[in-house]
Amino acid sequence: MRTGVWLVGARGSVATTSIVGALALRAGLTDPTGCVTELPELRGPALPAFADLVFGGHDVVACPLVKRAEALAAAGVLPGRLVDALTADLAGVEEALRPAPTGGTEAERVDAVVRDLTDFRERHRLDRVVVVNVSATEPVAAAHPAHQDLAALRAALAGPAEVLPASSRYAYAAFTAGCPYVDFTPSTGARLPALAALAAEAGLPYAGHDGKTGETLVKSVLAPMFAMRHLAVRSWSGVNLLGGGDGATLAEPAANAAKVASKQRVLGETLGYVPQGDTRIDHVEELGDFKTAWDLVTFAGFLGTGMRMEFTWHGCDSALAAPLVLDLARLTAAAHAAGRRGPLTELAFFFKDGIDAPTHALAEQWTLLREFVAGLHAGERR
Repeated sequence: MRTGVWLVGARGSVATTSIVGALALRAGLTDPTGCVTELPELRGPALPAFADLVFGGHDVVACPLVKRAEALAAAGVLPGRLVDALTADLAGVEEALRPAPTGGTEAERVDAVVRDLTDFRERHRLDRVVVVNVSATEPVAAAHPAHQDLAALRAALAGPAEVLPASSRYAYAAFTAGCPYVDFTPSTGARLPALAALAAEAGLPYAGHDGKTGETLVKSVLAPMFAMRHLAVRSWSGVNLLGGGDGATLAEPAANAAKVASKQRVLGETLGYVPQGDTRIDHVEELGDFKTAWDLVTFAGFLGTGMRMEFTWHGCDSALAAPLVLDLARLTAAAHAAGRRGPLTELAFFFKDGIDAPTHALAEQWTLLREFVAGLHAGERR
């Protein structure tokens, strides 16, 4: 099943690491460490092979992909030997990257994306294309009446005013081009009633949002532990230090607020109440593509005895996110092939704030994911 993976933000750190990783896996130069879909419980015939993934994408910057990979190797994110070995392959992917449409009306920019997606699918003779947003985090979108109704949205897009944030514009274009959509960011994406209606009309699945790679991953394991042991969490405070482009983006207050809201949701929905404390995100340029999170949890046990727990997470965001991007592209492609439409709630395992997520507890999400993938494989075998 030849599957296109169209990356919005294709020259960014996460996208570049995803591309290098997939090419290295295809060439047998690395192991699939971190790829959930390569676990025995999930591996099977319904998923496209790494060798069947074809990459393209949009970006607002023009730095060659090979140069981005070399910069990530110099920063310790990618092994330099892989970049050297895959230079020709990266140059091949470069040919499929396009500048993000700018200028003109919003409708014209949507049409340009649709043309690029259609051309990519036809030129590479792909069975399907999955659009994955790995671009910079947006501020929370201002409400607009057209967001609620598909007919109103279509009419509004024909006008001169901006109606959709960029992530939602890409979702609209993806659905119009017949492509499933995945939002790995906390941006609005497909999470608008009008876009849900468009996906339903087109018979397409979608998933998101905000990939769960670090501190929130730990929260989704620990919060259910406190709940199941009937321990009262009094406060939960976290400090996140990020470098790189993501950290610079999140230094902007509106984008920071969108990210924090996504990170905090797991506590209230798992514990059934919101403890004191907050999550803070600070940009520390020196950290580059690495991040550190420190959390302090205070809780009370039997007879009100006060206790505390602390944990620190040091990680490389791109190396944590990239295998999940590949997982989500493979799973969403398989769901599309199986005729699934609408939000893929079973993929909440991968997200801080999964669309219509039935639970935020990682163990329960894992069970739902396993059952979902087993169904995809069973359908493929019939």
